[in-house]
Amino acid sequence: MNADEADISTLVRRVVRGESGGYLHLVRRFELGLRSYLACQVYCSADVDDLAQEVFIAAYRDLKSFREGEDFGSWLRGIARNRLLTYFRSQRRRTGALERFQQEAACVLAGEVEASFQGEGGERMERLLGCISKLPDRLRRVVRSGLREEKPALLAEELGTSVAAIYQMHYRAGKMLRECLGTGASF
Repeated sequence: MNADEADISTLVRRVVRGESGGYLHLVRRFELGLRSYLACQVYCSADVDDLAQEVFIAAYRDLKSFREGEDFGSWLRGIARNRLLTYFRSQRRRTGALERFQQEAACVLAGEVEASFQGEGGERMERLLGCISKLPDRLRRVVRSGLREEKPALLAEELGTSVAAIYQMHYRAGKMLRECLGTGASF
């Protein structure tokens, strides 16, 4: 074991014994390498930040499982790999949800546009536009973004929220529009 590995093992032992301040030294020592590893896998820097934080939190919780003499950086990358797998699975689910929302919105709008061209649905189109205008500002922005096929991550950054919150707002906006069109209710 070289001097660097001995220092790391000493820090780990101190943190496990309850000297949590030593963990900051471990984070500083391995942060750049971990963030670089994550950035090679994930495009969005905010997601890299979130993932790095999750990895360091998970590592702190599981520090007792770290075996002395192991490469701490490799151990962290193993945790990061698991977090990345979870991240990519959730991204696929979110992308699917966004695509379903866009298809649903397109179907609603296509039916409305077709009916208005045939002269029988002009009032329904007006009702749809009226329903959209009654949405709260943030939900109206989410609907416009979805119809323009903008990336949820960009909208989340613009609105100062998370991508998960954007998907929740998509769902809520769609539900409110369906209710408004079905009943003529106001929000």
